[in-house]
Amino acid sequence: MFDLDGVLVDSEQLWDQARREVVARHHGTWRTEATTAMQGMSSGEWAGYLRGTLSVDLPAGQVIDEVVDGLLRRYRRALPLLPGAVAAVRRIGQRWPLGLASSANRVVIDEVLAVAGLHDAFQATVSSEEVPRGKPAPDVYLEAARRLARPPAACAAVEDSANGISSALAAGLRVVAIPNRDFPPPPAVLAGAHRVLGTLAELTPDALAGP
Repeated sequence: MFDLDGVLVDSEQLWDQARREVVARHHGTWRTEATTAMQGMSSGEWAGYLRGTLSVDLPAGQVIDEVVDGLLRRYRRALPLLPGAVAAVRRIGQRWPLGLASSANRVVIDEVLAVAGLHDAFQATVSSEEVPRGKPAPDVYLEAARRLARPPAACAAVEDSANGISSALAAGLRVVAIPNRDFPPPPAVLAGAHRVLGTLAELTPDALAGP
């Protein structure tokens, strides 16, 4: 199972920009810790954070719409696929059925996979907005495993962030971490991963299945 943001798409900064725009436009107050705090949250959770913690005075649905619209405008100008993303998905997909477990909204997942030409690569894709809780809760990975008809212990996750790694471990998956270069996981969280890689080029079937 692949995460999307930070694993296949270099998008954390673009999400950050889109959220900051909404906060500034609606007279909220950005906090230093906001970027890290919202990593892995579902859309309902980060909309609640913008409203409750950053003082954005909008209904939650409008917060989500404005942030996602801003993100998709950026994606349509240039989709920031990480180097080797498509090749890694195709390479692993030759060996196992693939799932995608992402905090991104369904419309964002579908847009990225369509533009990247990967709409046919995944047997199951799950957005955190489709489960009760976002990462670091295990819900999105448990649901992806259910849709793949595989026990979680028979699955492996490719993750980049602290909340993503924690989510996959809590679900009982093997975790291969490729740390996000801009928002790296703390060493204590990274130590829980079964394997740590530097780039997607290193992601091979052996890396996923090895000890």
